Amino acid sequence: MTLPADRFLYGTSSWTAPGWVGSFYPAGMKPGEFLAFYATQFATVEADNTYYAIPSREFVRGWDRKTPDGFVLSAKFPRSIVHCGEKEKPNPARVLVPEVVGKDTDRFLDVMRLLGPKCGPLVLQFPYFNQSCFASAGAFLDRLDPFLEALPTDFRCAVEVRNKEWIGPALLDLLRRQRAALVLVDIAYMPHPADFARELDLVTTDFSYVRLIGDRKAVEAKTETFDRIVLEQAERLDRWAKLLRDIVSRVQVYTYANNHYAGHGPATIRELARLLHED
Repeated sequence: MTLPADRFLYGTSSWTAPGWVGSFYPAGMKPGEFLAFYATQFATVEADNTYYAIPSREFVRGWDRKTPDGFVLSAKFPRSIVHCGEKEKPNPARVLVPEVVGKDTDRFLDVMRLLGPKCGPLVLQFPYFNQSCFASAGAFLDRLDPFLEALPTDFRCAVEVRNKEWIGPALLDLLRRQRAALVLVDIAYMPHPADFARELDLVTTDFSYVRLIGDRKAVEAKTETFDRIVLEQAERLDRWAKLLRDIVSRVQVYTYANNHYAGHGPATIRELARLLHED
């Protein structure tokens, strides 16, 4: 399958990891050189660190300086906006509430704007919400809708939910109305997105966003270095390739692989790209 270079953009979730020096980065390479080298291998990356703290303007300018024109850096909205709780437990009284998250939202968007055309989609990665957080999908959507409505139109956004029963017409219609993408996420306790695609049109705007996250416990039981594939995911990747052939024919797709998917993010995403480009 022949694709224009900008139709299927793929890379990894973050550009640093134990074990990547020698397996992905040249031996002896220093962390300050990682991103510039990474950008010679892939055209896009997802910044995982923005989930934990809003990056400084100096950091973001450094990302811009170390990457070439045409490179795309996607990023997660900070935890203080999409989770708001302590440790694992989210605080539903604060999630997406303008009076609570407004300042952090403005600060985050302000620094990401420094990337200019290199700024890729920004991801609202929500945790699993039990009924003590949101009694129903409707209660969550009532919070999400005005938040998306208020965002500046010069950013593209993608929404990741980890409540499988919430992925349905109500959420998809809201995302279409707000021109936001549904994140197609492959994570241990969620159905493969190909299962949802049997009944639903998962394309909600002019791009799609894919995250191969996997099973952290299963991979960490096999490795602590993330320098090689340790978990066989051939069947799941084949399903991804079949699904993405359809989606890529319709819209641009951003796809990122985590080390916890199979043990080595770069190898995973390269294998998916190979499968997708096969006729």
